[in-house]
Amino acid sequence: MMKMKSSEGNSGLLRIILDIILTASNGVSVKLPGQISQRLTASGIRLTKQREQVLGVLMQKPDHPTATEVFLRTKKHVPSISLGTVYNCLEALIASGLVKQVNLDRAPTRYCANLMEHSHFFCERCGSVHDVNIAMGNVWDLPPGFKVSHADVNLRGTCPKCSE
Repeated sequence: MMKMKSSEGNSGLLRIILDIILTASNGVSVKLPGQISQRLTASGIRLTKQREQVLGVLMQKPDHPTATEVFLRTKKHVPSISLGTVYNCLEALIASGLVKQVNLDRAPTRYCANLMEHSHFFCERCGSVHDVNIAMGNVWDLPPGFKVSHADVNLRGTCPKCSE
């Protein structure tokens, strides 16, 4: 995952995400802020209308959809889009660090636009995926000299809804 520049800060990123969610929740096509366009450009990727809509769909509802679910949601805004184009958009967004792939065993790949450092909790009953904040301090008993730059931690169990 590509790290945000320290000058951009988390509050600026959260403001951007909130603006996108509020815009997208009105059923209107999503127009992403210039910072996201700059991030794509820095990765050598052009921000197309299709990529903008796919990213907007992912940010609108952070439920970790599959590519097919992203396709069906994006098709509401861009009726001419194909599933192949959605896959290509997802690959470009992953390459730029704006989207993460979430994989568990043999289940379909899911996609996450949460740029904050986090892990995922998979409900073994209903199949839902939830973001989980995990402190990355000194929670690991690493041998001397090891430095963690990134961790993928996936938790499994039952969500509160399924635990009732």
